Amino acid sequence: MQKFINRELSWLEFNERVLEEAEDNSNPLLERLKFLAITSSNLDEFFMVRVAALNDQVQVGYNKLDPSGLTPAMQLTQICTKVHSLVKKEYNTYTNIILPLFNQNNIQILKPLDLNSKQLKYLEDLFTSSIYPVLTPMVVDSSRPFPLILNKSLNIGVELDFDGQTSFATVQVPSVLERYIKLPSIDSIHYSFILLEDVIKLFMENLFLGYKIESMSCFRITRNADLSFDEEGAEDLLKEIQQSLQQRRWGNVIRLESEESISDFLLNTLIKEMDISTENIFKIKSSLDLTFLMKLTKEIPNKTLLFEDFTPVTSKEFKNSENIFDVIKKNDILLHHPYESFEPVIKLVEEASVDPTVLAIKQTLYRVSGDSPLTKALARAAENGKQVTVLLELKARFDEHNNIEWAKKLEKAGCHVIYGLVGLKTHCKILLIVRREKEGITRYVHMGTGNYNDITAKFYTDIGLLTCKPKYGADASAIFNMLSGYSKLHKLFKVYVAPLSLRNKFYKLIDKEIEHAKNGKKASIIAKMNSLTDKEIIEKLYEASAAGVKIKLIIRGICCLIPGKKDLSESIQVISVVGRFLEHSRVFYFYNDGKKDIYLSSADWMHRNLSRRVELLFPIEDPNLKNRINNYLEIYLKDNVKARKMTLDGSYHKVSNKQDDKINSQESFHKLSKKGK
Repeated sequence: MQKFINRELSWLEFNERVLEEAEDNSNPLLERLKFLAITSSNLDEFFMVRVAALNDQVQVGYNKLDPSGLTPAMQLTQICTKVHSLVKKEYNTYTNIILPLFNQNNIQILKPLDLNSKQLKYLEDLFTSSIYPVLTPMVVDSSRPFPLILNKSLNIGVELDFDGQTSFATVQVPSVLERYIKLPSIDSIHYSFILLEDVIKLFMENLFLGYKIESMSCFRITRNADLSFDEEGAEDLLKEIQQSLQQRRWGNVIRLESEESISDFLLNTLIKEMDISTENIFKIKSSLDLTFLMKLTKEIPNKTLLFEDFTPVTSKEFKNSENIFDVIKKNDILLHHPYESFEPVIKLVEEASVDPTVLAIKQTLYRVSGDSPLTKALARAAENGKQVTVLLELKARFDEHNNIEWAKKLEKAGCHVIYGLVGLKTHCKILLIVRREKEGITRYVHMGTGNYNDITAKFYTDIGLLTCKPKYGADASAIFNMLSGYSKLHKLFKVYVAPLSLRNKFYKLIDKEIEHAKNGKKASIIAKMNSLTDKEIIEKLYEASAAGVKIKLIIRGICCLIPGKKDLSESIQVISVVGRFLEHSRVFYFYNDGKKDIYLSSADWMHRNLSRRVELLFPIEDPNLKNRINNYLEIYLKDNVKARKMTLDGSYHKVSNKQDDKINSQESFHKLSKKGK
């Protein structure tokens, strides 16, 4: 009996759900562009990391079956079939749905043949003054070897003829210039654009004077971009990661994308030089790399083509001008982002940085924004003489460079900066502020499901807890002592930490539901997370299902569990919510004979989160806050607009809804936040 869905195929199903949002005509046009761009960007990362890892396994002869019963080679075969289908669907959406809608809304992306004389003259002047000086044609011959092509760069392959001799040349489309150029409009067309590569093609002969251009075609490669470095042997982790980042630029080629019209000569040259298999070649009928659509939306200031403006509300507890520490002292506070503003967390650190009674600030940072107010406040606190300790995880994939820059700035300001633990990523989200008050030392704690990133907090759904309860404070101190030194974690009061105790806590919580079910009592689990891939947790959920526990899972992305399968998972349901905001919160509910235990966590149910990362699980104990979260989960489970239900084969379909009873969970949360609930 098959018990598991393959992880990679499940991820591709998720990316198809994102693509469906681009197809959904209930979404505004420019928002649909964003979903197309996200689909394209997601596939880039999928190839750079996941497909690259499988290729590495095949090359070294690794043939072990994964939990779904597939070898790496078998996975690659099925991935190839699925991705080719997905890419075809992606570009069909762009060409056959989006572009016609552009025309209906007075937007055009023109080709050279569409240009009028005024636009041609405009582009000729622009090419001469601003594009030509940046271009570097690279010809391949006996004295000039094939150039190194940058990962994810867009290039134009050129087939040249000189005195009957055919040569290959390439021109990189400069990333320092915008991918699109706004043109003088044609008649009633309000927004006219042309892509940079088409302009370069239009004037390509200026780069190869004396040669005959036989053909031209855009191409793009994706390289293995997974970092590899000897963490234990690295005396300077900062320097080691900086050097490893360079590998991403020149790793092995994993995928080649080209225009469908590419000539045999150009294609064969690329195949030979890139050493790439034909199944990883994607011929595209349209413009390559749709990630440019994300920026293009900002060039069209038509609010009717976007979602209505969304402004996070200020949580009712912070609507007056009280001292933020006094507010937290009254009650535990729950912040539901992006519906409620992330500003109180920023304000907390900013006030702590200048408050004379604050002695120390300690914080973990995983992904921060490029202009982070939090890191600025931490630096200011250190400059004001406070003890500031920051664990800044340098191994946060694709954010390493940004984090390295902040590490340097924080160290320069006088912060104690820790670069994470050897062999473990520190993925937990925790902030501790130590304050001397009349009654003695008080510790203020923030823990959450999402990163301390003021930008993503505006479109990632996350939940955070603010508290000054002594036991949470004591646990926070113990956790930071463990992270910064050799202190071992003994029994904590409230918090569970991966990889030490978090997994076993989940087992105990599930086992308790199993026990209740076997005793004829109501037993129920509701879990919301990004991904479910951990084999042992899935087996435990199957055990619970067999005992009669009702299990409802809300999983945005990968799910390797098979729901609703006879004699395996009959009482398990799985839904995925994909909408305007990226579902990121991790929430775990256990009925526990009516006590309704609720936990928040930084961890998904994935092996890496439970066994190879520092993660936190913490309870919500205030009855009012528990009721709020319970209400959130019920709303998710009632969603019949953005929810999709997982089937036995791992595919998803929209939850059916009545015409007069539509529930969009994200819209519901926005309405609740405006009512202060």
